[in-house]
Amino acid sequence: MNQSDAILAQRFGFGLRMGHPPPAAPAAQLDGPDSMAARYPGDSVADLLTRHLAFRQSRRAHGPEHPETETLRRNLIEADTAAVQRGIARALASPAPFRERLVQFWANHFTTRTNARILRATVSAHVDQAIRPHVTGRFAPMLRAAILHPAMLRFLDQPRSVGPGSPFGQRRGRGLNENLAREVLELHTLGVQGGYGQGDVRAMALLLTGLVVDADGQTAFAHNRAEPGRFAILGRHYGGDGRPRLADIEAALDDLAAHPDTARHLCTKLAAHFVADDPPADLVADLVSIWQASDGDLRAVSAALADHPRAQAAPLTKARRPLDFLIAAMAALGVTGREVMGWQQGMVRRVVVHPLIAMGQPWAEPRGPDGWAEGFDAWITPQGLAARIDWAMTAPARLRPVLPDARAFVDHALGPLGDDHLRRLVAGAELQAEGVGLVLAAPAFNRR
Repeated sequence: MNQSDAILAQRFGFGLRMGHPPPAAPAAQLDGPDSMAARYPGDSVADLLTRHLAFRQSRRAHGPEHPETETLRRNLIEADTAAVQRGIARALASPAPFRERLVQFWANHFTTRTNARILRATVSAHVDQAIRPHVTGRFAPMLRAAILHPAMLRFLDQPRSVGPGSPFGQRRGRGLNENLAREVLELHTLGVQGGYGQGDVRAMALLLTGLVVDADGQTAFAHNRAEPGRFAILGRHYGGDGRPRLADIEAALDDLAAHPDTARHLCTKLAAHFVADDPPADLVADLVSIWQASDGDLRAVSAALADHPRAQAAPLTKARRPLDFLIAAMAALGVTGREVMGWQQGMVRRVVVHPLIAMGQPWAEPRGPDGWAEGFDAWITPQGLAARIDWAMTAPARLRPVLPDARAFVDHALGPLGDDHLRRLVAGAELQAEGVGLVLAAPAFNRR
């Protein structure tokens, strides 16, 4: 294995897997179907919301201590645990780790969350339904799917937004909520430096009125809640033909997807995530050119990113986020997706959920709609490092009854990226667990 293969595996995947050759070239991993979605299928948001409604009805009718209520509550908690397991298992089992990393990237870009743990599996369901099917397609369909999904509407309070001039708004005295409109412009498309103003935000918010989540947990368009009129967003007009329509919202989203500011914002974000916190200007410019020439073809842009000379060169300067660190460590130890899906809830909590909290990245709980931080300093902190070291020194023995030889593990985990200093430290370790932990805690392993 040469250094270039190791760099690509670490930068565009989850590193090296014990017992496996380096993964195929990242661009080649984007061809073919997404086998992981079929291998480890998840719940739909509508199903989860239906089960949550049944739980709430049982709690009102029978109280929180009733066996039926407790069974329904436990069922939702188990769905959350299963979502954690699926996320880890897919990353470990996939022959296309770059695709899995892209799913993570776009899921973070279109962040959703919920404050109720028993509904936390809806975050993963949003990713499965709105993000995963589109990571190698065009951006416009992904944007429509992500924004119009019930999990996004609920997260950003869109069902509470009512057109002030709509029949429902006038009758109930309800008004506008700009949360979704602002995040669509500021986070999901144009970026904070994009050429939009408060007038565009308000016009977008008025256009979005009417979007609700129905009793079956599906997105619907309630005409009596939608603001009538014609709205100007970035100089283009939508609506105004007498009856508000979902098609006008979709047209606005398509135009935002095609806007030059969107190309610049998202290509910069891709380069910053995969290559460097301060990405090279020529790399970003090349990606923008491909984005615009291909009408936002994400496969073409992602392949160009991975094939770019800037993306294939040392050094690795990015910090692995905690979740990526855990997946990479499990891959290096030879843990399989099948094993992960067989874990009991206690194992999931001890090896994944609680460590992620300690490292600063609790599962599916980013602090806000802007998702997880990108910068190195956000993750390599005294507390975060202490949690990583503790995991590196204790978790491998839980995952593997017999640990690998620590000196050979340097090559299994890092290949040519393992330096002589690390090899000397590992050779001097008194216990195998200590030597394996030194590899997983090493700076080279915690960078990508």
